[in-house]
Amino acid sequence: MHNACHLDCDILGVVGVLYIISTPIGNLGDLTLRALETLRFVSLVVAEDTRHTRKLLAHYDVRVRMLSYNKHSPPSRLAQILSALRDGDVALVTDAGTPSISDPGRGLVLASHEAGILVTALPGPSAVLTALVLSGMDTTNVLFLGFLPRRQTDRREKLREVRDLPYTLVLFEAPHRLRRMLRALHEGLGDRALSTARELTKLHEEVRMGTISSEIEYWTVHEPRGEYTLVVAGNEMGGTPERQGDPLTRVAVLVAEGRKVTEAVHTVAREMNVDRRELYATWISSRCG
Repeated sequence: MHNACHLDCDILGVVGVLYIISTPIGNLGDLTLRALETLRFVSLVVAEDTRHTRKLLAHYDVRVRMLSYNKHSPPSRLAQILSALRDGDVALVTDAGTPSISDPGRGLVLASHEAGILVTALPGPSAVLTALVLSGMDTTNVLFLGFLPRRQTDRREKLREVRDLPYTLVLFEAPHRLRRMLRALHEGLGDRALSTARELTKLHEEVRMGTISSEIEYWTVHEPRGEYTLVVAGNEMGGTPERQGDPLTRVAVLVAEGRKVTEAVHTVAREMNVDRRELYATWISSRCG
C-alpha cells in the first residue's frame, strides 16, 4: 500500500500522501487494521485534538509526531502541514469518527487537492451511519444536518427548510443542548418518529426509539449525558401539517397503497399530531357507517 501510493505521488511530482483516517467513535477496538498500519508508517498525524488522539495511539503503541489542526489553529498551521506533505505522508484524524464530518479537517483536504497532493480515505467508524442503521428508519433518502445553528432564529430557518422533505434527518447534539434541541424539533417539524442514540459503541451505549414528544418527556426528568446522534423520520407526505388535509383522507391514501390500517393510522397520527386512538375509532366508524 505504501509503495503504490508513492508511485502515484511520483507521477504527480509530490512526495507525500494525505490519508483521511476514520478513528473509533468510542470502542478503541473499532480501528481498522489498514488504519493502524497507515498510522504506523506516516511521518505526521494531524489531529483535531492531539491529547485525545495520543490516547488512541498509545493504546496501539504507535509513536509518531503529531500536530493539531482545528478551528482555533492559526492560518500558518495549514501551510505548515502542506509543507510536511511535500516531504512525507500525513494522516488526518478527528477526535472520533470520520474527518471532515462536522470537523475542520475539510479545509486541509481542499487545500491538499488544490496543491496537487494525492488524497485518499480509509473508511471506518462513523456516528452518522451507526445511528442511522440502528434506528431502523428509511436509509434510501437521508439528509445529514450535523449540529443545527445555536441561534434560535437560524435554527428555525434551517428546520423550515427541511420540514417538507421526505428525507430521514440525522443530527448531532451536545448533552447540555439536547432538551432545547428536542423542543426546537417539535416546534419546527411536528411530532415524528425519533431515535436518540448516545455513547455509541461504548459501555453505556443507549439507543432510544420513540417520538420527539416522548423524548422531550423522558429527557425532562433524566439528565442528558454523552454525545448524541438523533435520527428523525422524514415528512412522508412531502408537505407541512397545514397542507396535509384531513387525517381520514390521508389514512385512506396509505391503505390504498397497501398499508395495514393500524400502520396507516399510526403514521398519520404521528405526522399530523393527532390522537392515534381517536383517529382509529373515527376511521372504523366512517367505514361502518
